[in-house]
Amino acid sequence: MPWTPAQIPDQTGRVAIVTGANSGIGFHTARHLAQRGAEVILACRNMSKAESAIGRIREGCPTAAVRASELDLSELASVAAFSERTIAEQTRIDLLINNAGIMIPPHGQNSAGHELQFATNHLGHFALTGRLIGHLMATEGSRVVTVSSIAHNTGRIRFDDLQFARRYKPWAAYAQSKLANLMFTFELDRRLKAVGSTTSAVAAHPGYTSTGITQASSWMDYFTPWTGQSADLGSWPTLRAATDDEAEGGSYWGPRWLFQIWGAPKRVGSSRASRDQHAAERLWSVSEDLSQVRYILS
Repeated sequence: MPWTPAQIPDQTGRVAIVTGANSGIGFHTARHLAQRGAEVILACRNMSKAESAIGRIREGCPTAAVRASELDLSELASVAAFSERTIAEQTRIDLLINNAGIMIPPHGQNSAGHELQFATNHLGHFALTGRLIGHLMATEGSRVVTVSSIAHNTGRIRFDDLQFARRYKPWAAYAQSKLANLMFTFELDRRLKAVGSTTSAVAAHPGYTSTGITQASSWMDYFTPWTGQSADLGSWPTLRAATDDEAEGGSYWGPRWLFQIWGAPKRVGSSRASRDQHAAERLWSVSEDLSQVRYILS
């Protein structure tokens, strides 16, 4: 029988952080977790939109324990400030859901000179997870769920030009960032297993889903409302990766039908490049240098 959010276990007493939770897949991820009793922190760049999302969640679940906290993943200073607040306010973190992302914007850089898609989709989440890893590892059975994309299949890590300084190609930069999400997940899980941690790292992707992010592409903006699945259904792989006992560390979850485009979530495969351990170790080292965040796994 296909998996649905009705199978999410009771989340009472658990704390979840969902980045980019004010809309789309992140919103529905936060909504379902809150409805099952989790305390959910909506980590968002736009606080007015985050507060609006909280209102919508409470319309369906008046007792939902949800709050917003400002986070701009493209800026490492914002990641540091969010992490410091969270560590001061929370005694545990059961779920860190690295969901936020941007897709094919015009060429841009953050204040440190990092290309925006790499900075937001990968480096910000790498830094966030590293800063919160102590709280995560101190919480028995916690999970880090990072949202990738089908686009990772066309990606390659351009170690000689990670920031696309020579020639910016929006889709190539997006695919690189989504491949980086998977390589980070698999490498993090290997490192957690190596120290005997009960924390696991899992990945998911939403398939072809109708969300605001597709507005960046004119053809996707036109066709997706007609052919893409709903943002709610697109959140199901993330939710299964976050809550299902079958979602073991190092696994990857996506829609079951038509080349992982639509349908209920199941465990899926990923590209050979995503499983390249040597490249993943190199990306990890580069990411630590760029973010100035060193993981302490003990």
